[in-house]
Amino acid sequence: MEKFLKIKSASTSETESNLDDLPWDPAKRKKILEYHPNKRDEYANWLEYSVSRDKAFCLCCYLFRDDIQKQGGNDAFVTEGFSSWNKSERLAIHVGAMNSFHNIAVKKCDSLMNQNHSIEHAFYKQDDVAKNEYRIRLNASIDASRYLLRQGLSFRAHDESVESDNKGNFKQLLKYTAEQNEVVGKVALENAPKNNQMTSPPIQKDIVHCFAEEVVKSIIEEIDHGVFGLLVDESADVSHKEQMAVVFRFVDKIGTIKERFIGVVHVRDTSSLTLKHAIDDLFAKYGLSLKNIRGQGYDGASNMKGEFNGLRSLILRENSSGYYVHCFAHQLQLVVVAIAKKHFEVGDFFDKISTMLNVVGASCKRKDKFQEIYRKEIEKEINDGEISTGKGKNQDRSLPRPAATRWGSHHKTLFRLVELFSIVTKVLKFIQTEGIEDSKKRQAYGLANYLHTFDCVFYMHFMLHILGLTENLSMALQTKDQDILNAVSLVESTKRELQKFRDDGWDSLMVKVHSFCKKHDVDMVMIEDEFVDFRRPRKRTNTTNLQYYKISCFNFVLDLQLQEFNDRFTEVNTQLLICMASLSPTSSFKQFDKDKLMKLVEFYPDDFTSVERFSLEQQFDIYIDNVKEDKRFSNLKSLGDLSRLMVETQKHLALPLIYRLLKLVLTLPVATATVEMFFCNEVCENNFSQSNWRSIFKRLSCLFIEKELFESVTNETVMKRFQTMAQCRVCL
Repeated sequence: MEKFLKIKSASTSETESNLDDLPWDPAKRKKILEYHPNKRDEYANWLEYSVSRDKAFCLCCYLFRDDIQKQGGNDAFVTEGFSSWNKSERLAIHVGAMNSFHNIAVKKCDSLMNQNHSIEHAFYKQDDVAKNEYRIRLNASIDASRYLLRQGLSFRAHDESVESDNKGNFKQLLKYTAEQNEVVGKVALENAPKNNQMTSPPIQKDIVHCFAEEVVKSIIEEIDHGVFGLLVDESADVSHKEQMAVVFRFVDKIGTIKERFIGVVHVRDTSSLTLKHAIDDLFAKYGLSLKNIRGQGYDGASNMKGEFNGLRSLILRENSSGYYVHCFAHQLQLVVVAIAKKHFEVGDFFDKISTMLNVVGASCKRKDKFQEIYRKEIEKEINDGEISTGKGKNQDRSLPRPAATRWGSHHKTLFRLVELFSIVTKVLKFIQTEGIEDSKKRQAYGLANYLHTFDCVFYMHFMLHILGLTENLSMALQTKDQDILNAVSLVESTKRELQKFRDDGWDSLMVKVHSFCKKHDVDMVMIEDEFVDFRRPRKRTNTTNLQYYKISCFNFVLDLQLQEFNDRFTEVNTQLLICMASLSPTSSFKQFDKDKLMKLVEFYPDDFTSVERFSLEQQFDIYIDNVKEDKRFSNLKSLGDLSRLMVETQKHLALPLIYRLLKLVLTLPVATATVEMFFCNEVCENNFSQSNWRSIFKRLSCLFIEKELFESVTNETVMKRFQTMAQCRVCL
């Protein structure tokens, strides 16, 4: 049927306004109102207008025209269309008496639109008792699904037959609920109709889908058609299929920076074009626009940050204001990794530490021996009065294995090695004497000798200090509410601390090294003696130990670190960040610069009109005077604090353009840690890695990560969405 444009009922002025929007003659348009001003509501229920034919039709009679024609009824409102606007009395004639063809068609049309009168509903029509039982069963299934989703547990088992002892978490939890709740027990499981038990896998998947859609709906409502930053990361799942995780960064209605996990999309490959198509599909699904992106945050892979064909370039072609920021946490990781790659001794040290972790913790027997020696050491120190006892003290310790993708996690490993050094050496000696494999004995012997060298102790304390500085920065960069100006400030502070350590840290480092060597009977080297290279021991180096360890090792590694910081964190010197710094509230808005802020506005041409740019010059003067005089704004530490306080004090309403500019700055991402949280949820992913549940895992991950929004979803909301997913479900 040809698409119609319906004439809406309203007051006279409103109706005329609606009619003015239609592409037909204004003189004709007003005839209905002139002749029948009191019949508008009645006519609006069935009168339709065809734009292409410039004629009016009766929707109800048009739908059931075959029945009307069989009964001998026919007129212009059904076949050719009505256009005689000067004969508006034809409208009343068409309606006719109570049992006219038109009124019969209206009743049929009402029945067609009413679900309770549909054929599908007639097949599944239930009485009030059956509906109530259905609601109880569905509510119990939703409660069971909510618990399993919250805990990240699997739903199904390998065998869910009647004879099975374990029918899976979902059915077992539903069974437990039925046993504890008499109302549920009377209508659920074996007491439910065989074709309406609400426990089948499709039902479970639909419930999960409803929860996920409600969470995403809440995220979209939080964004509220505003600007946001896009964070993307890709990786392969446990089934070796490529997937892309997506996070939105935005400022909510109370001025708080939020990073929300929107979901994961399976892609056939990780090329930039494929990722762009996946993002386009995701945005189209939820009614979002690429034009609202104001920041992009990815890792350093070429398919992501490539200047010509990378994902960021493809988005920038459609939105020039979507500025890209290389993930600060990834850059920091590359800074630390560069040391191991470019300095031979540091790389060799970490290789030996990795081997030592494999030897000491390779079997349960060795781990048990480690714990046994540790307990004996603790008991001895307690008896000697060196340590005290108490709640939470003297817990079992182990050597944590560093993460493969986070070089900064070596900090915890080195810290524990320093703390448990004597225990590690005793375990290595135990492996030498009690070990079974000769290869492990030889490894233990070599490692025990290496641990008692000055080189090992020196690099252990040296790298522990460097990794400690960078680890603090890494943890700070990965907070969700971190703004980019504060991140740049932290990077600069870390660089200053590294420079300070290079200039003045040698003596303090050597004090720690000497103290440790003395405590653990490690042979010290004489600083004034000539350095001996153990790779070429017979060749003279003509270099003292002091020159080698301080200049070739200490200074070289720190210079390399500082150089990598300057090379990697190039965003620090960009004009965009220089202008952003003028918004910083630190030190009572000391960095405020009106000219730089006006330049900052030019980076966002689509967000401010020429009139608003002119108004901003006056608003900046009012803004800086107002916040400096307000004591509540005197101790702010970041742009995030400024945003929240502006909303709290209602200044975002008095200075809307300033607040809009502040939101644009806050959407720039700092790190992609939130996206990578998805790939860290290995337990959740493994629980739902079965082929029949893999398709739903991308929806479940959103629930597992955004637990705050997940908890706010009510059973009634899920039930309403669930009912609309299939026509054959009971009409509640």
